[in-house]
This record gives sequence, structure tokens and C-alpha cells, in this order.
Amino acid sequence: MADASNVTTAKPKVGGAIYTAPKGTELPKDAITKLPDAYKGLGYISDDGLVNTNSGKAETIKAWGGAVVNSTQTEKEDTFQYTLLEATNVEVLKEVYGPDNVKGTLDTMIEIKANAIELQEHVLVFDMVLKDGNLKRIVIPNGKVSEIGDITYADGDAVGYETTLSAMPDDTPEANTHYEYMQNPKATTDPEGAPASGTENKSTMGAK
Repeated sequence: MADASNVTTAKPKVGGAIYTAPKGTELPKDAITKLPDAYKGLGYISDDGLVNTNSGKAETIKAWGGAVVNSTQTEKEDTFQYTLLEATNVEVLKEVYGPDNVKGTLDTMIEIKANAIELQEHVLVFDMVLKDGNLKRIVIPNGKVSEIGDITYADGDAVGYETTLSAMPDDTPEANTHYEYMQNPKATTDPEGAPASGTENKSTMGAK
């Protein structure tokens, strides 16, 4: 039976929606546990939000006469698109140009090198708030920035980095490219019913 209560929208959590950490960092396995300090926030993204393209391409097999008798999946890409708006955030610059190509702070001077060194895979987490305060977390074990759009410097427009992130398969038998968790912030993950760790972090929950 149809249920309108299952229809929802998504907003970023207060305090940030995108977090990055080095490859191999321990991954969260729910939507409510507070991320450890290894995860660095990438700040605001544009109001276009987060777009996930997760569709495969198939090749049809035809019998003599033209009838389609089968189809096989030839490829499947899992990508995320978003625009990072904090153009003076050092963590954002490292995400765009590579951690080895960004040095310093605004107080000491930020130095950026643009080159053809390939960006490395790393962990990313997207946190958002659904309707009724329910939480959703997307975890990407092996994410790699595959494309940066044109960077425009103009009056009246925020400088932004239009980013395409490719989610690469992990080392599980299924070769998963990302994980999604949804739950009520008061939910428990312990089978005995004890509150899950991170539920005390209520101040970070909400919409922008």
C-alpha cells in the first residue's frame, strides 16, 4: 500500500555535509555515530545539492530475425556530482588539487600547484537530514575526484569547484562502490537495545 510518510527530501546536516579521510580510515557503519577526527569537513556545497549517478550500460543480444533474447551489463559507473563553495578552505583545495599540491594557510599564505599528477583514492562521507529528522549517510570507501568543472571568477558569483567523484569498488566479494545508511537519530544499533554511540551528538543534526 502506498504511504506518503515514506516520501522525503534531503538537506545537509548542520556543521557540514561532506567529509574526507585518507584511504584505509575506519568506515562508519551507521548514520548516527560521530565521525572521528581523521575526517575533515569540506564545508558548504551549492544549492544544486548532491547528485548520484548509479546506472549500468547494457548490450542487447539479438537472435536471427532481430528478436532481443538477452542483455548483458557492459559497465556500471557510480559517480557523485556537487559544487564545493568554500574556495579558501585548505581541505577543499587539497580535495581539488591533491594534498601534496596545497601548502600553508591564509595567515601564512596558501600555495597551490596545478599539475597532471593523478589524484588518489580516499574515503568520503555524505551526511544529510531527511524528513522528520531522520538521518542518511553515504559512505564511499574508495572515492576519486575524476573531473573538476570550469572555475569562474566573477562579480556576484561565488567561486566554486564543480566536482565529479568516481566511487571505485572496495575489496569485498561484491565489489561495493558505496554504502548507504538511514535511521532515526534516536535509533539503536545494539541488538540489546542500548543507545548507539553518537546519539549524543544532537547539536549537529538539522537542516541548513
